[in-house]
Amino acid sequence: MTVFAVDVEALKATISGLLGDRLKSIEVSLGELTAIISPADYLDVAKTLRDDPACSFEQLVDLCGVDYSEYKDGAYEGARYCVVIHLLSVSLNQRIRVKVFAADDAFPSLPSVNELWNSANWFEREAFDLFGIVFEGHNDLRRILTDYGFIGHPFRKDFPTTGHVEMRYDAESKRVIYQPVTIEPREVTPRIVRENNYGGLH
Repeated sequence: MTVFAVDVEALKATISGLLGDRLKSIEVSLGELTAIISPADYLDVAKTLRDDPACSFEQLVDLCGVDYSEYKDGAYEGARYCVVIHLLSVSLNQRIRVKVFAADDAFPSLPSVNELWNSANWFEREAFDLFGIVFEGHNDLRRILTDYGFIGHPFRKDFPTTGHVEMRYDAESKRVIYQPVTIEPREVTPRIVRENNYGGLH
């Protein structure tokens, strides 16, 4: 934040008073404000942050998914999937990060905020494509980065690095076909071979 921005502690106090019990937690770290809310309150809180004159977060500058399954080397025991949004108020020169965890790890879903900020459209499609998070109410929720026939969600921690299928052009059928991955898993151990006097060392 610039020296002209609203003081982050003052913003924290404003948000805390405004959202009350709808906040699960709110903290300032490294000069940035982060609020965690429950999925049930997500859409309502988003509307408040956009419309309340003390907030006036007119812009959603980023939305992304996060898979916490291996967070802190597996010591984390909370919900697996999280959506993080970054909001900006141009008029008040203030920012906030909002985190909301999907309630169901098996089928993560959250309300879409695309009707509030149309910039969320492709961000939500990306989070759906890469993490499998479904945004209820999104009017065009389809893959955006992977192929239409792609199986799985590649940013999930349990997604295999080789993928599930591969595609290739089949000359016989004259089209691209999908087939099981033929790459054999292997472990490469790097070896360093140097002369005895490498770098002037003896």
